[in-house]
Amino acid sequence: MTAKVRLVDYLARELARSGVRHVFGVGGANIEDLYDALHATDVIRTVVAKHEFSAATMADGQARTTGRLGVVAVTSGAGAVNLLPGLAEAYASRVPLLAFVGQPPTALEGRGAFQDTSGLGGSFDARELFAPVSRFCVRVEDPDAIPELLAQAVAAAQGELRGPAVLLLPKDVQQALVDLREPAPTSAVPVPHAEPRLRERAVDVLRGARRVLVVAGEGVASADARAELAELAERLGAWVAVTPDAKDVFDNHHARFAGVAGVMGHQNVQHCLERADACLLVGTRLPLMARAGLDPALAGTPVVCLDPEPPFVPGLWLPGELREALRTLTAGLEPGSRPTPDHAGPTPLPTPRSGTGSISYPAAVAAVEAALPPDAHVFVDAGNAGASAIHLLPAPRGGRFVVAVGMGGMGYTFGAGIGAALATGRRSYVIAGDGAFFMHGMEVHTAVEQDAPVTFVIFNNNAHAMCATREQVFLGAPHPSNLFRPADLGAGVAAMFPGLDVTRAEDGAQLRAALSRTNAGGGPAFVTIDFDPAEIPPFLPFLPRTEESAHERAAVHVG
Repeated sequence: MTAKVRLVDYLARELARSGVRHVFGVGGANIEDLYDALHATDVIRTVVAKHEFSAATMADGQARTTGRLGVVAVTSGAGAVNLLPGLAEAYASRVPLLAFVGQPPTALEGRGAFQDTSGLGGSFDARELFAPVSRFCVRVEDPDAIPELLAQAVAAAQGELRGPAVLLLPKDVQQALVDLREPAPTSAVPVPHAEPRLRERAVDVLRGARRVLVVAGEGVASADARAELAELAERLGAWVAVTPDAKDVFDNHHARFAGVAGVMGHQNVQHCLERADACLLVGTRLPLMARAGLDPALAGTPVVCLDPEPPFVPGLWLPGELREALRTLTAGLEPGSRPTPDHAGPTPLPTPRSGTGSISYPAAVAAVEAALPPDAHVFVDAGNAGASAIHLLPAPRGGRFVVAVGMGGMGYTFGAGIGAALATGRRSYVIAGDGAFFMHGMEVHTAVEQDAPVTFVIFNNNAHAMCATREQVFLGAPHPSNLFRPADLGAGVAAMFPGLDVTRAEDGAQLRAALSRTNAGGGPAFVTIDFDPAEIPPFLPFLPRTEESAHERAAVHVG
């Protein structure tokens, strides 16, 4: 006779068998049975976040740094709704996540149950909420179907178009007894591949181009295609630029490196594109954040795009598995390597100082660069702090440099840095502003509880400074609501968490010394340094540009 176990025990067993070692989330009545089963495995570590959004970003950070499936489990009602923006970021950035969302018992659906999301009796339908931000979403109604549904969810999350998969689990379904059996084989999600004639056309374009600009995106990291990218760039003698969320996919110190493209990027990328005979997009569709200022040059340049989805600019699109596509193009070119045309390299933008005597963004970022371990993972949040780090901080040679530009949610980094640190055991640097800290900075508590090796670096300008700068540039003056009363974040965090290594640095030397000291420790650390909210970050829409009108610049934002 086939052994029977609770459905949640089956889920825990299969997750453990597949190599899952962390499940992030926030508990509650309608997901407590799954947590009970996870605790019993002894191999899966459950990490309780302070907020479901951060639980999702913890799973996201783990997935981006390890390439493995991230798992999150939350309860019904507000817990489920709080999960939504984290899944939206993972969907837009194609990060493989598996989300278990608890639901009230099926017998109470449509009968006024607390936190009912069945779509019955006037309640909203959780499937309609999660379907637009997931590759697979199903309410589990037949317990015996769970082996196949779990297999389908994992396959969808880890397919070519990676992203979240959601299983909605009513409480009685979680408790139901199911047969302990293997699922039926699951067919892989079909992925379109470029026709041979399109590949031949792409090879012809690149063969005929004396100067090529490659723009590489996050897809290179998720496909683990850095080596293939470097080989193709060598064969082409190409300049290589990266999108803001992909600084780590090409050596930032290489002679071919042209810098970051787009709103937080380097103007010499535009200069390279203007000289190029062809532009090759690899692992990016070139969204607006990565192409701002490049459209005029792109209009007159042949574009080839290697990505599972079509580019946002006209060009020759080659879908399919990225590493295979890169190897195919390389094989079609002449052996050897072409010389790389001269270029200036990523020269930082000149930005005006405020004149208050406080530390500048370039000086602070230089201090971070001097202390950053070569194998650290860097997570950069939205806002002025993020723009400065993306523009000025080279990616560590042995770690990830992660920016959430899919949905750009402030506070993403606090959970993501923790998830990465727990999964890899390597130090994560979280670089964020005080606005992001006030949104999700209480995840510092999670880092303390889990003894995670995370260094939180807070650029504190006592403002929603990017919003204030936008108002100054486009509306004439910042509104007082975006300028805060001064807050001593270091003192507050130190009082809340006795024993946590906390530093309020006054200048670049103190910042570097504090970071270097915390690198030697095994647990979390918190370092804050104050800035003038009026300082302009290296963000192209805020700086004079002759080729763009104020209206066009105002259409681009990070917040």
